[in-house]
Amino acid sequence: MAIEMPLPLEIIVRFSLGSGQRRFTRFVAMASLIGMMLGVAALIMVLSVMNGFSGELHQRLLSVTPDLVLEPSAPTADGLSELARRAEGQPGVVAATPFRRATTLLQAGGRTRGATLIGAPTDGLTGVVNLGVHLVSGELDALVNQSFSVILGTDLARLLRVSPGDEVEVFLPRLTVSPLGIYPKTRLLTVVGLFSVGAGPDARDAYVSYETARRLLGRSGRQGVQIKLTDRQLALTDQAAFRALNSAPMALSDWTTSQGSLFAAIKMEKITVGILLASVILVAAFNLISTLTMSVTEKRGDIAILQVLGLSTRHLLLLFLGHGLLLALVGIALGAALGIGLAIFVPDLSRWFEQTMGVVLFDPAVYYIGGLPSILLWRDVVAVVVTALTLSVVASVYPAWRASRIPAAEVLNYV
Repeated sequence: MAIEMPLPLEIIVRFSLGSGQRRFTRFVAMASLIGMMLGVAALIMVLSVMNGFSGELHQRLLSVTPDLVLEPSAPTADGLSELARRAEGQPGVVAATPFRRATTLLQAGGRTRGATLIGAPTDGLTGVVNLGVHLVSGELDALVNQSFSVILGTDLARLLRVSPGDEVEVFLPRLTVSPLGIYPKTRLLTVVGLFSVGAGPDARDAYVSYETARRLLGRSGRQGVQIKLTDRQLALTDQAAFRALNSAPMALSDWTTSQGSLFAAIKMEKITVGILLASVILVAAFNLISTLTMSVTEKRGDIAILQVLGLSTRHLLLLFLGHGLLLALVGIALGAALGIGLAIFVPDLSRWFEQTMGVVLFDPAVYYIGGLPSILLWRDVVAVVVTALTLSVVASVYPAWRASRIPAAEVLNYV
């Protein structure tokens, strides 16, 4: 049993998909449809891949970055312990511990590298910055069990050419006065472990126990309380509550202070790439203008007959708007389906390509991230589809307006 369509819809389908079009017009229409499909699919897939890279960096960098840091202007050991106790009583706080941090110089075998020396209690290295899960050798307990020991990032250890069991000399931001002159204070540290998060901290961070940091740094460096929250966004919205924990002046810094510029750059990069790829959809929309203009020229006689049969100018305008929108909808639907499929399976496709061709697309030693991560966000899909539909409607307006202005009497004189 044939399905009966409303007359306007049937006319739109005939104009768009019927066999009455010339071969070249049909070719241009198909090119416009394929261009729209490829533009939508490429934009969805690329945005998903950029979401994947951003998510990987968030997970790696922020796993060893405190959500919130409190730094009193005049810190003392008892004051920091009390501040940490008060912070743990705040809603949304998972853990809070004192810390010490300073920029130092590490040297081994004539090789020197700058490093950030970080000291915190063992529960701070596990509950706040989650260092334990990133250890590739050694254990966190070794920092407490062995005096003047250190855990280095894998890249930092590689640059210094040291491994667990070796010693590195640390140059501290303190001076030693002797009869021979003034020299920077140094100390030998034993490497007891290595960690790897697959990001920048691997090449710059070195962790020691809180007691070792106290003995090495004295009053130099930064002191404060580092906090882990149930929701990282609380560090941005609840700062007033944390400031009230201490009566003395206190500096607050959140995860955006140290890593926010990187994530802002990634977000800007995603927007830029999105705009560039949206130009592909814009080109497909211009092809749609050409398709509809040729279709209007071909169907001047049909348009005149429809006007004689009583079709108003407004209905004729809507008819050709629907004609253009139907072509665009087919391309957008196919493109969205293809883009979603690629976004879901692109990690597997990249691994299959690497295994088949014997090449490495993203070397973890260079890019930190191996493979091609992808996170499909439906808000991105909706944004791409709405943008494509909007451009298609705008592109259909002028040809539809021209079709509605065709004089029926003049056309019928030449039929």
